[in-house]
Amino acid sequence: MSAARWGDVASYALFALLAAFFLLPFAWLGSLAIRTPAEVYLGAARFVPEAPTLDNFGAVLSDRAFLTYLWNGLKLSACGGALALALAIPAAYACSRIPFRGQGAVLVGLLAVQMISPLVILVPLYRWMSTLDLLNLDLSVIAVYGAIGMPLAVWLLKVTFDAIPVELEEAAQIDGASRWMILGRIVLPLARSGLASAFVLTMVMNWSQFLVPFILLERDQDWPISVAIFNFAGSVSASTTQLLAAACLIAVLPAVLVFVALQRMIVTALISGAVKG
Repeated sequence: MSAARWGDVASYALFALLAAFFLLPFAWLGSLAIRTPAEVYLGAARFVPEAPTLDNFGAVLSDRAFLTYLWNGLKLSACGGALALALAIPAAYACSRIPFRGQGAVLVGLLAVQMISPLVILVPLYRWMSTLDLLNLDLSVIAVYGAIGMPLAVWLLKVTFDAIPVELEEAAQIDGASRWMILGRIVLPLARSGLASAFVLTMVMNWSQFLVPFILLERDQDWPISVAIFNFAGSVSASTTQLLAAACLIAVLPAVLVFVALQRMIVTALISGAVKG
């Protein structure tokens, strides 16, 4: 076997180990979610339940409060993703098409901001929102989600805009089109896959947020699913562990399914500017 073939085998083996590492918690969660209350006490002694049941999912989905938490999470994530996209479009277009001093520093600065954990700014963020009287409002969470997702969206959209031939815009400028007309009528329609990918990625990132809504929303009816499950887990007993597992699985699956379904489009948008030439 050639060295290249051995390299392929080693790569696939490593990917298989990584996949098993990340999939094992999901498998254990699924095992708990289909158990009866009596089988929860068996723990790891029986990974596959003797009498699997879907009643736990039915009990969770029939709870109106749980459906409200799901809707809150979807609403906040989608609105936050839309805000991040709206803020990122002009910034990404400027970085892609308008040369200016410090352009590289701006992009690196956005990347540095992306790496800052929300935990670092929670205390000043809470005090600032309290000063503005925005606590317990969806608007406060959506604004923070938009700010958190904007750097990622700028980088992704810049790559997408870079892949669009500049000659199309030059021809439109000769015909008298303004910069905003070019952006709205030429660039954005050609960047649909990049826009969709940026929206999906920021929305998935918002869906998994916990600290921001946990700090800014105090009313039970306003919580997204991530905060609601955390509070339920704090009071859970062994007799309701299977319900918690079912709720966690339902909360995680939408993000996973959306990413898996759109992974080809997302990867295409990420590498679209790599072959520009």
